[in-house]
Amino acid sequence: MTRPVIELTGVTKTYGAGETAVHALAGVDLVVEPGDYVAIMGVSGSGKSTLMNIVGCLDVGTSGQYLLDGIDVRRVAESRLAVVRNRKLGFVFQSFNLVARTSALRNVELPLAYAGVSRGERRERAAAALTRVGLADRLEHEPAELSGGQQQRVALARAIVTRPSLLLADEPTGALDSHSTAEVLAQFDELAVEGRTVLVITHEHDVARHAKRVVRMADGMIVADERQAPLDAPPPLLSARAVPA
Repeated sequence: MTRPVIELTGVTKTYGAGETAVHALAGVDLVVEPGDYVAIMGVSGSGKSTLMNIVGCLDVGTSGQYLLDGIDVRRVAESRLAVVRNRKLGFVFQSFNLVARTSALRNVELPLAYAGVSRGERRERAAAALTRVGLADRLEHEPAELSGGQQQRVALARAIVTRPSLLLADEPTGALDSHSTAEVLAQFDELAVEGRTVLVITHEHDVARHAKRVVRMADGMIVADERQAPLDAPPPLLSARAVPA
């Protein structure tokens, strides 16, 4: 029996104390199994961003338990959390977070460099990941030379190059036009079909429609958790199939 990638039990998060305390999470239970594709939805202030920070090991809950791929995050020393994030998580943010004046290849190599992977293997795996997202002809381009959609695909390549247990995306299409949004979502769809575990934070129903499961939050709690039939799987992207990441 496989273990869940995410297992939250009674997780709370409170900022401040006394009458001014803000209860961002009010006892969240959530299990995400390997290969699931989950969209977390909610209006501003619903707790979805706080939940993302805890799932991404960028913050810790006030109480409750969080197991990431079987690891009790609250028991991990702060000095080791960065290692856990590097090995277990791949992040995709709305603002891309690419290093300026640095090639796409070098941007994708960065998490492998932090993990101590040799230079030759870094370059090979980074090139494979960029090919996987359809950017084999953009390896040496810097972010300023790429469109928004291409920059987000570089960020996606960087997120998957470490072969993480969980791909965590925070409003990944929020800064993109409709054409680039379709390109990026097609990549997420393919990754889900391949069995990657994907968690997307979004307020856009069109984005959530791609997921297998939609979790809705309000007032720091999960108020709905529903399965849905995902959109039809996209046809294989020829450029993405050249070299697997």
